[in-house]
Amino acid sequence: MNNAFDQVFRFTDADETAEFAARLAPRLGAGDTILLQGGLGAGKTHFARALIQTRLAAVGLAEDVPSPSFTLVQTYSDGETEIWHADLYRLTGPDEVIELGLEEAFENAICLVEWPDRLDDLTPTGALTLRFQMTSQLCERVVSALSDDARWAGIVGDG
Repeated sequence: MNNAFDQVFRFTDADETAEFAARLAPRLGAGDTILLQGGLGAGKTHFARALIQTRLAAVGLAEDVPSPSFTLVQTYSDGETEIWHADLYRLTGPDEVIELGLEEAFENAICLVEWPDRLDDLTPTGALTLRFQMTSQLCERVVSALSDDARWAGIVGDG
């Protein structure tokens, strides 16, 4: 990927990761896709949950936001935009992604996709990739924000 946007963030605990998601949440709109990369326990679901709950809380809604590990996709609506949270870990290829309806969601919804490597050539152009990495410090994460679309610099800002 030729990165037009490339920034690194360091979060010392889960609360800082959630605060980053909360700051990003109101800046997103239909057609924005965030690809969440990282190993098990790296913070992908925690980030997605905080972002979704922030969007919902902004319009007076509160909802449990479970991991979509078994359902593959969970959808939410903040009254303005549909939000899709997908976990593609159990998929074997892009054909199964098509069956989920993600291609249309990429155009019309805010999409948060865990294990985006399963998308292969269905990966939307201009998506923001967040790579979560654990460090040797307990609870600390380094998150690399990358995109081939420079507009993310104005959306992500300084986190």
